[in-house]
Amino acid sequence: MIDLYTWATPNGRKISIMLEETALPYRAHAINIGQGEQFKPDYLAINLNGKIPSIVDADGPGGKPYAMMESGAILVYLADKSGQLMPSAGSGRYDVLQWLMLQMGGIGPMFGQVHHFVRFAKEKIPYAIDRYVNEQKRLYAVLDHRLAAAEYLAGEYSIADIATYPWVARYEWHPIDLAADYPNVKRWFDAISARPAVQRGMRVPA
Repeated sequence: MIDLYTWATPNGRKISIMLEETALPYRAHAINIGQGEQFKPDYLAINLNGKIPSIVDADGPGGKPYAMMESGAILVYLADKSGQLMPSAGSGRYDVLQWLMLQMGGIGPMFGQVHHFVRFAKEKIPYAIDRYVNEQKRLYAVLDHRLAAAEYLAGEYSIADIATYPWVARYEWHPIDLAADYPNVKRWFDAISARPAVQRGMRVPA
């Protein structure tokens, strides 16, 4: 059994989608980040960085309990554990990893800044809005160009798509027209949205 500590954010939803796709048994525990539950001592004992998501796998390496933080690392771990959604070797594995790293280092941080400065910040700072919106649009264009040539980011459906999808799922928060501006991303988004495991994972925690 895997214990998942999560909240209804893009990073949290990556892991619940992955667990639903792989059918690994898990229990979800809500960590309300709006109320600061991620900073409580019991949670910091699992994740010293005080972020969500985290997992504790009762049957970790060597059959011992194993705690993990960082959503990208957790996705790789679950792919290796299940033997699903990432090749175990060869160029296909590196195809997945490079698109996963683009999400971790680019799409997540930049889309998150757009959410903050466009949607939540009390003071609207034109420089910050322009900077992050322009970078977000550039990243959407990278995705659209890739998805014009491939059905999924790494060719076949993988953890790279699972990592990226929940950030694109908030496209209505973004100053874009997804269908008109990035039609290949829209096609990809609709295909992933139709997956039952994705629909279940997006509802975690209840």
